[in-house]
Amino acid sequence: MANYTAADIKALRERTGAGMMDVKKALDEANGDAEKAIEIIRIKGLKGATKREGRSTAEGLVTAKVQDGVGVMIEVNCETDFVAKADKFIQLADKVLAVAVESGAADLETLLATEVDGKPLSDVVIEEGAVLGEKVVVRRIARIEGTTVDAYLHKTSKDLPAQVGVLFAVDGEGEAATTAAHDVAVHVAAMAPNYLTREDVPAELVESERRIAEETAKAEGKPEAALPKIVEGRVTGFYKGEVLLDQAFAKDSKKTVAQVLEEAGVKATAVARFRVGN
Repeated sequence: MANYTAADIKALRERTGAGMMDVKKALDEANGDAEKAIEIIRIKGLKGATKREGRSTAEGLVTAKVQDGVGVMIEVNCETDFVAKADKFIQLADKVLAVAVESGAADLETLLATEVDGKPLSDVVIEEGAVLGEKVVVRRIARIEGTTVDAYLHKTSKDLPAQVGVLFAVDGEGEAATTAAHDVAVHVAAMAPNYLTREDVPAELVESERRIAEETAKAEGKPEAALPKIVEGRVTGFYKGEVLLDQAFAKDSKKTVAQVLEEAGVKATAVARFRVGN
């Protein structure tokens, strides 16, 4: 007779994120010893790691931390939403974030090469993925600095960890700066601008939009004399969709984000936005 209960299976699944049959087999082999069962799951998982290399990792979470004027954000991916909400996966993401903050890494290669308990972080991630039974990857990292930095995490599903994250920095401090930074960070999460300022938009992209606007206007039969004004109007519309400072503020569409920041007496200095899988 098995030396474990349904509650033991549930507890081990929550700890490891492994499938029910894998957990039951491990408990059978370990004669009900949970810690030994975890070792068995880990060993079998590592053996299967190469088989998981080509799998898609479209689920996961985003997490972030602000410390001493520096905001750090990471995205960690897995294969299924079941693992994405597992305690073991969330703990791994917390560990990766802690390493990112403490190491000062600003790019993924440096982060994954950082040593943790005598081994590269990349190896730690592979080992934890073995326990979870899925391919797990640290997809990206963002690191920004500012006088005031806000980190905002948004859940797209109440049952899952945050899947959208934003870091937003301004050059001022105090209550007004803190409030404005947070409000704009929430705006960024919802409106997904691709650029902070017009100057950040690649010149070739602007020229492409301008050319498309002109050709479209001509195809619509607009008067030749009116083309310059029509083109500029459509390019301005492009900026309003793509550039944060040009966007209508989500909480008050009568103002632009730039106006909101100006009223708070601050200027935007940096922004980063992650959405799991995008």
